[in-house]
Amino acid sequence: MKLNLGCGFNKLEGWVNVDSNCLCLPDIILKLDKDDWLWKSDSIEEVLLDHVLEHVGETTTDFFHFMKELYRVCKKEALITIKVPHPRHDNFMHDCTHVRTITPFTLAMFNKQRNLNDLANNGKESKLGLLLDVDFEVVKWIYNLESKWELMLKNKLISSEQLEDVLKTQNNVCYEILIDLIVRKDNNEQLLDGKKWNCL
Repeated sequence: MKLNLGCGFNKLEGWVNVDSNCLCLPDIILKLDKDDWLWKSDSIEEVLLDHVLEHVGETTTDFFHFMKELYRVCKKEALITIKVPHPRHDNFMHDCTHVRTITPFTLAMFNKQRNLNDLANNGKESKLGLLLDVDFEVVKWIYNLESKWELMLKNKLISSEQLEDVLKTQNNVCYEILIDLIVRKDNNEQLLDGKKWNCL
């Protein structure tokens, strides 16, 4: 089964289209950051979140509820495709319904191996994978650039390294980030060596 979560008016054939707004006429009406999800554990093989995560979870508790339910319903190795506006773009800043920034590094904090590596190195990242008992791995991300910057990169007027610096300091360079997550469920006991961390 494939879920198109927060589908809005962009419903997809062959997917279960889910939204909280009945005006969109989704297949299922559900408040993803408040309600318990309807699907059985380990039943979903693919998820699409197309400009949804920036709207989810006005409170951290609500966002954590969303991430825990997403992990619960997904099968091992399920693919989660995410599209979000870049937080330094006007598309993100002008929309009052956007409640949080999402970057590849935000989502990487929900990876247990990264959490354990950070612990071993005395790092200061939030260990969200360990604390929520979820395990998502960021396997790919792509920056969709405004045409001016795309052209500069294509014509080698700017390097990938220089672009990374520009993305940190200038607005309206990248309008959208595409992020692929894989759900990890097979190595949790090995990673944690029998320890229990879930306390949120």
